[in-house]
Amino acid sequence: MADNSYVPPKVWQWDGEGEGKFANINRPVSGPTHDKDMPVGKHPLQLYSLATPNGIKVTVLLEELLALGIEGAEYDAYTINIMEGEQFSSGFVAANPNSKIPALVDHSTNPPTRVFESGAILLYLADKFGAFLPTGANRGECLSWLFWQMGSAPYLGGGFGHFYAYAPEKWEYPINRFTMEVKRQLDVLDKRLAQVPWLAGDEYTIADMATWPWYGALITGEIYGAQEFLDVKSYTHVLRWAQDVEARPAVQRGQRVNRIWGPEEERVPERHDASDLDL
Repeated sequence: MADNSYVPPKVWQWDGEGEGKFANINRPVSGPTHDKDMPVGKHPLQLYSLATPNGIKVTVLLEELLALGIEGAEYDAYTINIMEGEQFSSGFVAANPNSKIPALVDHSTNPPTRVFESGAILLYLADKFGAFLPTGANRGECLSWLFWQMGSAPYLGGGFGHFYAYAPEKWEYPINRFTMEVKRQLDVLDKRLAQVPWLAGDEYTIADMATWPWYGALITGEIYGAQEFLDVKSYTHVLRWAQDVEARPAVQRGQRVNRIWGPEEERVPERHDASDLDL
């Protein structure tokens, strides 16, 4: 039976406390909590991130660009440990006033260009280097699926993932609500991928790179441990696509950058050279 005892106050007030895995870093105001400059490495592209789904999008693209032989895509990647509140340093807030990873600073421009929000970074880099963003008829499809992911993933992560995996208590209503939406999203993807090999059509693009860390990982079992619950094997076209993306060497490299958990051999907390991923 649902607990209907909570009555919202007329004006919500933060008591400085919270529950759940992320309670110690959640707060209702923006801006820095402490002074700390961001390090700057030897390459023009400086990435401040973590190997969460949103962070992996960008490192996968950078590794894909390097695999094409685009030397200008060389980059330094520094870990921002969001569980320790490093995203609230003055240096990181200067790169991203929203205090969310990833953030990119391009020092090849004068003054340096900051880019935040993962979708914006993908679009910026694809435009800058002229790769993985179609110029013809499929451009609209690519952009549409890129922004579909940006709009849909919060229901997967902040909605389903939070209440199914992270909330301190299991509540039937929000789990049912967000499960229904995530399964609807998977059905949208499955029907699209029944028609074409990649989201934008015949080309592998930033739309695939943006979507795979969330929905591919959900299908293959790397986030939330909800594969049986969601019956992910029934989405056969999404599964085929997820496996095709995951098999790419640049994807395998990119998902290790800024990783600070899991098997030791898969962790690359900082990346300054291609050889950092070859050790």
